[in-house]
Amino acid sequence: MKIIDTHCDALYKLQDAKWKGINLDFQRAEELDTNLGRLNQGNVQIQFFAIFLEPDIPSEKLWYSALEQIELFHQEILEKNPQIKHIQAWEDLNKLEDGEIGAVLTLEGAEPIGRDIDKLQYLYEQGILSIGLTWNHANLCADGAMEPRGGGLTAFGKEVVKLNNDFKIFTDVSHLTEKSFWDVMAYAKYPFASHSNARAICDHPRNLYDQQIKAMIEKNAPMHLVFNPPFVKENSDTAEIADLIQHFEHIKSLGGQNIIGLGSDFDGIDDKITQLTHAGEYQNLIKQLKNTFSEAEVEQFAHKNFLNLLPR
Repeated sequence: MKIIDTHCDALYKLQDAKWKGINLDFQRAEELDTNLGRLNQGNVQIQFFAIFLEPDIPSEKLWYSALEQIELFHQEILEKNPQIKHIQAWEDLNKLEDGEIGAVLTLEGAEPIGRDIDKLQYLYEQGILSIGLTWNHANLCADGAMEPRGGGLTAFGKEVVKLNNDFKIFTDVSHLTEKSFWDVMAYAKYPFASHSNARAICDHPRNLYDQQIKAMIEKNAPMHLVFNPPFVKENSDTAEIADLIQHFEHIKSLGGQNIIGLGSDFDGIDDKITQLTHAGEYQNLIKQLKNTFSEAEVEQFAHKNFLNLLPR
């Protein structure tokens, strides 16, 4: 079954390796959960690649570090692998042919743009189709999920959301505080959780409360589930696929069967779900989902829901 995965951190790993003087081969490097071989093995048709920067990078280097990840995306992923096609606009998804993989650029945390709208516009020009305002901390747009203050969007953050609306770009809520989440829901035409789970099943600040999930359902906003064990099973660094399926069941019970999708966070997580340790094992999840849900529902979760909920 074809897969759409809306979050991985392969670009971060490629950059980190480069800084250490190591050249990772995207086709087959074992260090990459989402290398080309594993994407093919797992039947991943569309993979989102996040630009993510560590919080300890000096502010004056953030923009150039982000540009370097975009360069690595082109050099190591697109140019060396003709099978992979850059999705620069949502309509490009309809142009994929059999055997091709669509690659989507996203931004995880708006720190690189500072408060420079011209930089945001440049990212749109580079094909960024989803923007997470924060990672876990506070920045000039909003407070992140681990920020003790728990604040919401700033005036600049609201400006970014407005531009996202104008350009039909997703505003990703996955790393926001609860207050920031509700601000986004008030201002965004295209809210999106690229990699979050249900807090009722696993009480972690990175997951969404039922009221938040219901708001996503009401707004037809995609909610893609993440495979990081601490976000799957409470107080645990290990998890089974069955634990993850509880999140699917819970969101469906709230009426969310039409918004559920997949956002692994491969290459951004150290701990892994058993039998779901890299993109090549995706069909293990599909097989177990079919034991709980109908074939049509599993197809929805795997790819159809997301395609039905694209910005239009």
